[in-house]
Amino acid sequence: MANINPTSNGSIEKAEEIKILANEAFKANKFSQSIDLYSEAINLNGHNAVYWANRAFAHTKLEEYGCAVQDATKAIEINPKYSKGYYRRGAAYLSMGKFKEALKDFQQVKRICPNDPDAARKLRECEKAYQKIRFEEAIAVQDSQRHSVADSIDYHSIEVEAQYNGARIEGEVVTLQFVKKMLDDFKNQKCLHKRYAYQIILQAREMLRAMSSLVDITIPDGHHFTVCGDVHGQFYDLLNIFELNGLPSEENPYLFNGDFVDRGSFSVEVILTLFAFKCMAPSAMHLARGNHESKNMNKIYGFEGEVKSKLSEAFVELFAEVFCCLPLAHVINDKVFVVHGGLFSVDGVKLSDIRAIDRFCEPPEEGLMCEILWSDPQPQYGRGPSKRGVGLSFGEDVTKRFLQENNLDLLVRSHEVKDEGYEIEHDGKLITVFSAPNYCDQMGNKGAFIRFKAPHLKPDIVTFPSVPHPNVMPMAYANNFLRLFS
Repeated sequence: MANINPTSNGSIEKAEEIKILANEAFKANKFSQSIDLYSEAINLNGHNAVYWANRAFAHTKLEEYGCAVQDATKAIEINPKYSKGYYRRGAAYLSMGKFKEALKDFQQVKRICPNDPDAARKLRECEKAYQKIRFEEAIAVQDSQRHSVADSIDYHSIEVEAQYNGARIEGEVVTLQFVKKMLDDFKNQKCLHKRYAYQIILQAREMLRAMSSLVDITIPDGHHFTVCGDVHGQFYDLLNIFELNGLPSEENPYLFNGDFVDRGSFSVEVILTLFAFKCMAPSAMHLARGNHESKNMNKIYGFEGEVKSKLSEAFVELFAEVFCCLPLAHVINDKVFVVHGGLFSVDGVKLSDIRAIDRFCEPPEEGLMCEILWSDPQPQYGRGPSKRGVGLSFGEDVTKRFLQENNLDLLVRSHEVKDEGYEIEHDGKLITVFSAPNYCDQMGNKGAFIRFKAPHLKPDIVTFPSVPHPNVMPMAYANNFLRLFS
């Protein structure tokens, strides 16, 4: 008779019960809760590859691709013939833009499941994507040899057809009247003429190029300033922010803290709106770069496809060039530091170091610029690996040292979905603000923005729900291969 450990059997049964609860949480789009429950199941029975692969999938939904790769790898170690382990890891690699690694995993899925038509189809899509990337890399021009796309565009020579009845810019000045008409047109799903789109983008480029990598913002006593987080192509929620808080103006200035585009399928409308306000009143609209203002992300998550569909392929390279002009950080009244991602892998970084970053490039995979765009806070002290697979995680002690060394009071950042639209961490010294409610039409989160009033700069956080939008799904313009794996 076999020697059966009743405790072990009890743990296995309990783990299965918890897995069922985790699956239900996942189906309800409660991904953080499902991760916690899968973790409980793993603690009771860490030898079940399914639990690890399921938790990897939940991490992918929260864009924690580094954690997803780790969990899927563990599932593969437990059961090297478990196809879903390779599948989940391949999907995470795809989402990170690591096509070569993804391809290896999907080839393994096909080897394990040679007669599965779905596996074969997804392998073909991954191969096509990898070949396309390889081809683009092969023909890419070195940055040192690249000529500015903007220099080759003369928007004055572009004819506006007589039948065009949309918003028009008279002369060189972007007016509030034009912007309001443009917003109404966008709301009704009308396109802006390419001539005016070029004009807005090129004028915004000139303004952004002239700015420092770190921008100082001064709010006079008695005046206020609004900081918004990620918008991610959710144009109708952006309009709602303006309904709630007023249109940008010199008396009502805004900072949008990166990730204007991708995921949501109205990214062209969002970016043209923000750039138009920048042109109309430069001090009314401040813009910071996010990790999604980059070629690699735009290629994967929909902005590139949307630009080609709504404008033309020529605009893709122009947007990429302008995104490289976006500042990386802002400081409000020498006290509030605002950045998209977070802090750094080393202590002692000064504001002068950030100001000196040469930002006119695609984001590197390491260093200060990478960490500004990608890092996240963690509850533990010290530093840890990034759950995203890029940048790092930093603790309360890191935040407090950075603020003290630079004579700052508060760190405001974005970059992460939060159920309430915001989260206060690190003993009140760090606030995450996220302004895309019901992110990707599935997360159920609120959006938020922060109002600061001088001189005290006490953060006044306003939350808001999502509003209806036309029946266009998120990721509608994303590459087909990514939609297959989401």
